[in-house]
Formats: sequence, structure tokens, C-alpha cells
Amino acid sequence: MSILVTGAGGQLGMEWVKFLGRMGLEHHAMTSKDLDITNSGAVDLTLNRVKPEVVVNCAAYTDVDGAESDVEKALRVNRNGVGHLAEWCAGNSIPIIHYSTDYVFPGRKTDLVTYPDGYPEDGETDPVNRYGESKRAGEELLFEAGAPYLLIRVSWLCGEFGNNFVKTMLKLGNERDRIQVVKDQIGSPTYAASVVKLSHQLLQQGHKGIYHITSGGMISWYDFASEIFRMAGVNTVVEPVSTSEYPVKAPRPAFSKLDSSKISSTLSIQMEEWDEGLTELMNKLNA
Repeated sequence: MSILVTGAGGQLGMEWVKFLGRMGLEHHAMTSKDLDITNSGAVDLTLNRVKPEVVVNCAAYTDVDGAESDVEKALRVNRNGVGHLAEWCAGNSIPIIHYSTDYVFPGRKTDLVTYPDGYPEDGETDPVNRYGESKRAGEELLFEAGAPYLLIRVSWLCGEFGNNFVKTMLKLGNERDRIQVVKDQIGSPTYAASVVKLSHQLLQQGHKGIYHITSGGMISWYDFASEIFRMAGVNTVVEPVSTSEYPVKAPRPAFSKLDSSKISSTLSIQMEEWDEGLTELMNKLNA
């Protein structure tokens, strides 16, 4: 099976390339320089040449704050680019795996009562910022295209490649004696290696539709940072602050937990707890 990976220079794309290489599976790794998914002509030309049997779209505009002022760029990548790939896949009866985010949900603190296990796949979507809106718009074009798809939503993505919260905390821990981290935003991390492994299992077994992948348990960013430092043996003091005390350009969801019970039952697996995944990731980063 020939798999084409877009966004192969990013956190999730690099994880896919590593996995496919380790498994000895035929694949084509396309970074944003190799393939600009916002260009429909380039998408058609490249995919017609490569003739993949599966498209895995890891390309995304992920600058949450930047999307507030550069809405069009976010939409070009997260909406239009997805549409171009999905249309080609539909026209060639090729399955597409596409990744989205917890940011498509409203993220209200009170939703913890309604969804104590996290937002389900069919939960109400109502993004709180432009980034979330662009990702939701991409989901809608994916649905409309008619290609066989796996739409996989993740939250708080962390891995050994690219930039993420774990790496940022480790860097700051080596530079500062004290940092502030928000205490009133809660969710659960998703580890990139687990995303790729489970996505591939869904693909192999022929599953379609929407799935959520995230770790078991629920934490705040503050608790997550504190555990990262504890595991790393870093003595930096973590000060809890409220969202209002830590202003950023784009509003952030107060509640980001995704319910992963569907994929757990589909694949007959137990999702790893967030601290188990963190331990595994820290071991990789320290190797």
C-alpha cells in the first residue's frame, strides 16, 4: 500500500514518516515545500504523478494566535487545502486520513458537566477562535467531498518531533527559575506516536468516519507542566495563574477533553493514561 503523507516536516507528519519507515511500508513524504496543498493544480499534478493508495493529511496552519490576524492564511491551509486533497481522493476513490482538533468544540467550562468523559465525536461544534473555525471549515469540506475518510481529532498534541508544550516546558525549565502556567484550562494530552499507531490500525481494518484520540485522565496545563518538571528533575517553580492573568491574542477553550471511548471500543484497546504517555515521551526525548 502506497501512502502519501502531506505536512511531512511537521510534528505529526514526521511521526508518520518514522512509523512507515520502521514498518518498511511504501510511502511518499511531502513537506510544504514539496507540495503546497493550497494550490489545487499542484495537488492534482503531484497526486496524479505519485498515484497514492492512501493520503494522510498532516499539513496544517497551527499558529493559534496568528490565525486571529491572518484568517485568510489559516483558511487557505486548514479549509481550502483539505478540500483540494479530499476532492482528488473522492475523484480517485482513495481514502484520506485527516487530522483536526479539540478547538472545533466550544470549550465551555460548564461542558464538563454535560460531557464528563470529554466531547464525543458528534458533540456540538462551535469554535472559540479563528484557528478552530478554520479547522472546522476543513472538516466540512472533507465531508462534502465524498471521499472515504478517517477524520481524527486530537488535543494537546505532543511528540518527539517539532514544537510542543512538553519541549517548551523543558526549554523554559533550563532557562528560568520560575514560570507561570494557566490552571483553569483542562484537557488531556495526545501523544503523536500513539496517534499514528492507532490511525494505522483504523486504516488497516477498513474503518471510516470520525474518531477522537487522546489520553485517559484529565489535567490542567499547570498540572501537566508540574509533572514534566518532576519527571525531568527540574527545580523550576511553576506558578498557577488564571486565563485572565495570562492574556493571549486568541481565546482558548477552558475545557478541551475529547472522549476516546469510540476508538477504544472499535480497536478493543485501553487508552494510555496521560502520565504513561508522558513517561514514554520523556524517555524518547532523553534517549
